[in-house]
Amino acid sequence: MDVLKHKCFLEELLFWTIKYEFPQKMVTFLLNMLPDQDYKIAFTKTFVQHYAFIMKTLKKSHESDTMSNRIVHISVQLFSNEELARQVTEECQLLDIMVTVLLYMMESCLIKSELQDEENSLHVVVNCGEALLKNNTYWPLVSDFINILSHQSVAKKFLEDHGLLVTWMNFVSFFQGMNLNKRELNEHVEFESQTYYAAFAAELEACAQPMWGLLSHCKVRETQEYTRNVVRYCLEALQDWFDAINFVDEPAPNQVTFHLPLHRYFAMFLSKAVKCQELDLDTILPDQEMLMKLMIHPLQIQASLSEIHSNMWVRNGLQIKGQAMTYVQSHFCNSMIDPDIYLLQVCASRLDPDYFISSVFERFKVVDLLTMASQHQNTVLDSEHERSMLEGALTFLVLLLSLRLHLGMTDDEILRAEMVAQLCMNDRTHSSLLDLIPENPNPKSGIIPGSLSFESVLSAVADFKAPVFEPGGSMQQGMYTPKAEVWDKEFDPVMVILRTVYRRDVQSAMDRYTAFLKQSGKFPGNPWPPYKKRTPLHPSYKGLIKLLHCKTLHIVLFTLLYKILMDHQNLSEHVLCMVLYLIELGLENSPEQESDEEESAGGQERCHDSWFPGSNLVSNMRHFINYVRVRVPETAPEVKREPPASTSSDGLASSQSSRRKSLQRENSGTAQVFSLVAERRKKFQEIINRNTSEANQVVRPKTSMKWSAPGATPQLTTAILEVKESILSLLIKLHHKLSGKQNSYYPPWLDDVDVLIHPEIPRYSHGDGMTAVERILLKAAVQSRMNKRIIEEICRKVTPPVPPKKISSAEKKTLDKEERRQKARERQQKLLAEFASRQKSFMETAMDVESPDADIAMEVATSEQHVSEAIYDCVICGQSGPSTEDRPTGLVVLLQASSVLGQCRNSTEPKKLPTTEEEQIYPWDTCAALHDVRLTTLQRYFKDSSCLQAVSIGWEGGVYVQTCGHTLHIDCHKSYMESLRNDQVLQGFSVDKGEFTCPLCRQFANSVLPCYPGNNVERSIWQSHSNKCMQDLVQEVEDLQEQLGTFPVSISSETNLSKEMESVMKDIKSTTQKKYTDYSKSPGSPDNDFLFMYSVARTNLELELVHRGGNLCSGGASTAGKRSCLNQLFHVLAMHMRLYSIDSAYNPWRKLTQPMQDKNSELISEELPEVPVLYRDVSSLLLIQILTMPQPLHKEHFTCIIKVLFTLLYTQALAALSVKCSAEDRMAWKESGALKKNTSSGEKSWEVLLGHVISELSKGKIYEEGETEELTVVNPDSVERYLQQFCLPFLRITSLLQHHLFGGDLPSCQEDEEFTVLASCLGLLPSFQSAHQFTSASCLDWPVPAFDMVSQWCSELASFADRHPDQVKALLIQEPKWDLPRLLQLPENYNTIFQYYHRKTCTVCTKVPKDPAVCLVCGTFVCLKGLCCKQQSYCECVLHSQNCGAGTGIFLLINASVIIIIRGHRFCLWGSVYLDAHGEEDRDLRRGKPLYICKERYKVLEQQWVSHTFDHINKRWGPHYNGL
Repeated sequence: MDVLKHKCFLEELLFWTIKYEFPQKMVTFLLNMLPDQDYKIAFTKTFVQHYAFIMKTLKKSHESDTMSNRIVHISVQLFSNEELARQVTEECQLLDIMVTVLLYMMESCLIKSELQDEENSLHVVVNCGEALLKNNTYWPLVSDFINILSHQSVAKKFLEDHGLLVTWMNFVSFFQGMNLNKRELNEHVEFESQTYYAAFAAELEACAQPMWGLLSHCKVRETQEYTRNVVRYCLEALQDWFDAINFVDEPAPNQVTFHLPLHRYFAMFLSKAVKCQELDLDTILPDQEMLMKLMIHPLQIQASLSEIHSNMWVRNGLQIKGQAMTYVQSHFCNSMIDPDIYLLQVCASRLDPDYFISSVFERFKVVDLLTMASQHQNTVLDSEHERSMLEGALTFLVLLLSLRLHLGMTDDEILRAEMVAQLCMNDRTHSSLLDLIPENPNPKSGIIPGSLSFESVLSAVADFKAPVFEPGGSMQQGMYTPKAEVWDKEFDPVMVILRTVYRRDVQSAMDRYTAFLKQSGKFPGNPWPPYKKRTPLHPSYKGLIKLLHCKTLHIVLFTLLYKILMDHQNLSEHVLCMVLYLIELGLENSPEQESDEEESAGGQERCHDSWFPGSNLVSNMRHFINYVRVRVPETAPEVKREPPASTSSDGLASSQSSRRKSLQRENSGTAQVFSLVAERRKKFQEIINRNTSEANQVVRPKTSMKWSAPGATPQLTTAILEVKESILSLLIKLHHKLSGKQNSYYPPWLDDVDVLIHPEIPRYSHGDGMTAVERILLKAAVQSRMNKRIIEEICRKVTPPVPPKKISSAEKKTLDKEERRQKARERQQKLLAEFASRQKSFMETAMDVESPDADIAMEVATSEQHVSEAIYDCVICGQSGPSTEDRPTGLVVLLQASSVLGQCRNSTEPKKLPTTEEEQIYPWDTCAALHDVRLTTLQRYFKDSSCLQAVSIGWEGGVYVQTCGHTLHIDCHKSYMESLRNDQVLQGFSVDKGEFTCPLCRQFANSVLPCYPGNNVERSIWQSHSNKCMQDLVQEVEDLQEQLGTFPVSISSETNLSKEMESVMKDIKSTTQKKYTDYSKSPGSPDNDFLFMYSVARTNLELELVHRGGNLCSGGASTAGKRSCLNQLFHVLAMHMRLYSIDSAYNPWRKLTQPMQDKNSELISEELPEVPVLYRDVSSLLLIQILTMPQPLHKEHFTCIIKVLFTLLYTQALAALSVKCSAEDRMAWKESGALKKNTSSGEKSWEVLLGHVISELSKGKIYEEGETEELTVVNPDSVERYLQQFCLPFLRITSLLQHHLFGGDLPSCQEDEEFTVLASCLGLLPSFQSAHQFTSASCLDWPVPAFDMVSQWCSELASFADRHPDQVKALLIQEPKWDLPRLLQLPENYNTIFQYYHRKTCTVCTKVPKDPAVCLVCGTFVCLKGLCCKQQSYCECVLHSQNCGAGTGIFLLINASVIIIIRGHRFCLWGSVYLDAHGEEDRDLRRGKPLYICKERYKVLEQQWVSHTFDHINKRWGPHYNGL
């Protein structure tokens, strides 16, 4: 690092810019002059000259993040230009400077490596705990380096410069072996270090990314020289590393580092050399000894992965699992695990196969387990870890032998395999798939994963599942799911195992595979992972096949098959599965076929250990092994027999003591013990001593003796086992064992010879263990005639029964566990069934969901006049019983204020969300606004108390009551609330506000509605039609209204029931805000309460009508029917309404049923008159009448009230119609009506009545005001249609009411016959006439002569008209035609909304809000969380939700594209209704994809708003503390 000498002002400027850590203004100033070419070159050279100084300043800086960004801001402008970069490289030694600066930078944080030989190690590594690595301070320099290596000309210089390569390998070796993990054997670590983040980031950014950059320039034959250079210096660095850590042949135990960048450089350049440069692999590979050393550490990592997953590293804390997961994670795997496995594949293909296989089992510590004896002692592994380590070792071998990522697959095949593996684990969204496919981590290398091939492969392997909304409320994104043929042919469990970060994903893939097979009918049971054919091996790696054909592996496979058959402990189905997989791999990849005869003769002299004659699996499979000599503990059951003469012996479990012996006895006459470990030593020795004369020397003393297991070696003795099996016979017996039947295997070719010619039969491609065994035996028979003969022979002999299973205590435990689980499951099923039947009976009693058999029961009850009480189940104490006055039962209900009804508009075209200044929305035409105006006008001209009974309120801020249908004792509920209050863990609802979740179904609720004591069947008793005449009924109704005191539950006696009814009434009142309940001019007047109470009933009926789609055509008990609590609600309201006596003079009933005597008394009095009957809302009158009668009501009285009210409604319709006609039409109707007046059915003809109304109203000044809007065609049909439409809303409300009070289903019908069906259902139609001559007037049933009544009602209007002629028409009730409530329509493209709103200023504070939001109900623009618009500690969104939706607000957050719901004091994120082209949300607009409206989701949102189910469906609620 030379001293800086400044020669010009630019250098001085840059120096101070660096000194002050790149102030933004200076950076901008220096960059602004870059367009000048001379300046650009001069500036770049100066920048390079100061590079070391930049590095020093960066290291000292406290704000290294900001500084890094600014450095890169400059350097990216300079080094991205290839011409400039090349020039600076040539003239200023840019590459030398960069590499040297990086080297110096890392040198400041080196520590001694503790890998291998702690005391004498000379190797140094970076310390991952240092700030330099932890904070990624090095990234600007590394990113510059990667940037310049992306230029072909610069990279070429780098790859040709030997000195630079040496320095760079030196730099990389600082990371070799960093972040060493030592396994904790005694105590759990006190402090879990998180340095592994830094280590993985450093290897990826400082080593792997430059490596990928260099690799991208080694794609063609001409670049062979570069690869040779890199490989050469890489190997030199590796040799230095082995020497520095004193490595001989055994890795130190209980240590692992995941960081071997030198190994990975070596591997990746080898791979490139073979794949792209057609280099001969052997010319660049080192000697055997080096290969043996090279394989040790990557193999150590694979074994450690298995140890970590077997919980052997659990005392090191969670971070070690984190490392194991990061190592295979999608952003790291192709720079870490893939090169490691590839390197092991290369070593395996070049080393002695027996040596390699025994090394694997030794590294995985399962050598001692591989013995034929039923007991063994493992000196290096606890028995609880044996099974999973054995599984790990076998799975690793399967991976090693099956993966072809670097051994012959093309890039497109790799992409396809990766994609299939990810999709098989889970359905994926497009963005997560892009993220999960391992990509080249160097951004400059030009392979963009989103390229064309990605999309085409995706469409080839996956189907798109459009985003749907699941009933559970979770929002689905658009997902890709594997096509059926992918599951059928391409599902590759090996690839899935390689790519799973979490082990549960492997299970998930298998579950999905199982489901596919069941669904497609290919296999009903639990399948095993399918065997998948592999891409052919590249010729350079043919040596890998030798692993499958070596005696050591065959002995291991034989031993394991035998152990599984004999039920030895610590073996699992997974072990068997992997063993079979390896056998099948061996059969698929057999070496060139030798003839059967020659094999059997020529194999003799090699058979020194009498295990197997040769190394070919095909012939070894049929080789019978008679006796095996095993070393066992003296306690083992095998120690009894004397050995027969010829034995093969198996010392796979030999201990240290037997190792030496076995080797010294090599040439003695007895058969020696075959030991995996000894074999490995011997092979190693041969290689080491190849050139010396002492080839027959015994193993030299191990350097690593000090690591042998402490304690005495267990006492082992030799026993002889009689085996008499071959691999083939073991397989056939296994088939019998798996099927549980004797002789279950029958060679398929005996029936059908074709099987041998076309062995690829689909029947064998999916299935369980039996299928796998059948497939293997078929392949063995196809490959050799002798195998075929031997299989037939074995099958002919009747096989002896499999030994009975001795159950070890551990297995007994698992069996007990299984049994216990089974019993628990059965218990659970019983309980659930009981619950279900209870719920059903409960539903039938309390909820009136009348099934046909319930109806029969009712009829029986009626005939016997036997009255049974309704029985309720309490979901807390589980007892059933009637609701009594002392111990009332209640329904779990949720009370919420709602303004949904007020949002109805009388146009069918829904309003759009404004996206330009012109499109503003004004709320004048909403239902709520019009009702408001009407009430105010009435109050101006008429007596207040009578106004408050002429309308309903609750269009805005009405109280909606809904229930989940479960009941509980009210005292149980109180204790339940107490327990919730003491349990403060529960967040999400506020117990103090009375909120809770239903104890049974967990639905959100906030009150309990008492069930009125009484019976369930009474309704049917009253349904019998009586023959009393109309006049008598009218009189009875009047009398009943007079007897106020006869409420069945006397109010004076304070029973529990009446207290509860009062408390629930208080709840109902407090649910909505004061402004929505107080409409009277004199505050606190009883009329107000009266109005509020019957309006609650009206709100609930109207909302149910909306939920049914605005009409009753569908009929039936709707879904709301099951959960309706209107019946109970009515009782509560009725009880409170009866408290207010109606002065009989003002009783509306009288006005409807008796002609008044004295007409003038009203005019004289001073005060305002009563509201004329024709101005009163008939539905409101209905509710007033019903709720002021003693409950339960008789059906005949109900019908009577309806008939009387219908006459009034009809008259209102005629009056409204008469105002709409032109003067000539009026005259015509008047005359034609007068002509028919005296006919018999005059009272039931609309013409007559219309004529009468016109003539009566003409007496006042009603028709004089201005010209009227005219009905288009006034012919009889259109008049009839008008009258029916006018009366329908009333008939609908009444039918619903009747349905809830008296039961009985609603009939379903076509829209055009709704009127007639409802009228006959309500008993208005005496006998159902044929439709063509039907007129609405035939439903009329006048209690007193019609013309007198009509005249009286009209005279009220006439007298009003004399005083206020301008208001008469405005107050006449017009035909109310409301459309269903809708949210605002949103534009197709999200950009439209974003562009308009994200710069829009707030109307309150005139600033552009930081978080703008817009209300989807009314289109108001608000500031989310904006303190500027806060009023009395309420932020604007919360305030708006109270004003617009009485506590419910739906807001679209402009900058996040998500919708939030505010409900009272809670809020939740609902999700987004805008999705990208792949059906995914883009929350917070992070990905910046174009978004389009998802109509289905928006419909669901609207549906939840209208049905008031936000609380039930969305689960994640939190308090907003008025801060939104």
